[in-house]
Amino acid sequence: MGEDGAITIPEEYREALGVRAGEDLIVQFEDRELRIYTITEAVRRAQEIVRRYVPEGQSLSDELIAERRA
Repeated sequence: MGEDGAITIPEEYREALGVRAGEDLIVQFEDRELRIYTITEAVRRAQEIVRRYVPEGQSLSDELIAERRA
């Protein structure tokens, strides 16, 4: 870690994450660990959570629009 607190991610880890210099990342601190996610991975995880509660073929956005129109 640099004196300014910056952390350098080794090249092999950047490649495994599929990130490039300057790309935005999400850093989460949980259970005394730092977890680093790409935006794409964070969206994928959020979609996975929603799928557990929304049946296949159901559109929440369509339901919201219908409620607003009613």
